[in-house]
Amino acid sequence: MRRVDFTLNGRNHSLSCEDGQEQRLLELAAYVDARMQELTGGAAGHEVQNLIATCIVLADELMEARAEVKALRAGHAPAPIVHPPAPTTAPADEAKVVAAVDTLAKRIEDIAARLERA
Repeated sequence: MRRVDFTLNGRNHSLSCEDGQEQRLLELAAYVDARMQELTGGAAGHEVQNLIATCIVLADELMEARAEVKALRAGHAPAPIVHPPAPTTAPADEAKVVAAVDTLAKRIEDIAARLERA
């Protein structure tokens, strides 16, 4: 296992990977960093929220691509992806959502810190 250092949103990170996969990991990290900057603007102090938003968008894109590949393999034209409109929330609901996201972000930061120490 090799340790690879890379930067996401201006912060240094390090991950282990199989020997020979170092360049691929660097390419993937650079892609995630570029998408994060594109999607969130890389606002300082919001690294975890930026990463969560980026991961959700990337997962959405991946699921759309998988559905398209599946349709093409089945010989069908892929169905257009229709995204539902964003739900509107009352200010009180919005505050609850923000609090919940902040709580999850704190938990993720704690897990990331433990992983970095491991």
